[in-house]
Amino acid sequence: MEIQGKIIAVLPPKSGTTARGEWKSQQYVLETEEQYPKRCLFDVFGEDKIKQFDIKEQERVKVSYDPRADLKDGHWYGSNRAWNVERIDAPVPTT
Repeated sequence: MEIQGKIIAVLPPKSGTTARGEWKSQQYVLETEEQYPKRCLFDVFGEDKIKQFDIKEQERVKVSYDPRADLKDGHWYGSNRAWNVERIDAPVPTT
């Protein structure tokens, strides 16, 4: 799936250790640029991807992501894991 808009929040990174080793994740909030804007929370998993995308507040981006839902201990959990982020050039003002 894809969504585009402006990054309005960059949340603090999270990290931990599992049987597979250390991991790092960071979440971002994107707001669409429509008459009635919508907000989407998505995450980037892996320190290498976080550095590669280098997402900053106020940037306009197009995010390709996979929505996910998991059932654990009788509760559902969801996430939107980004696998690609592209910057969108700011529109050229017309005179």
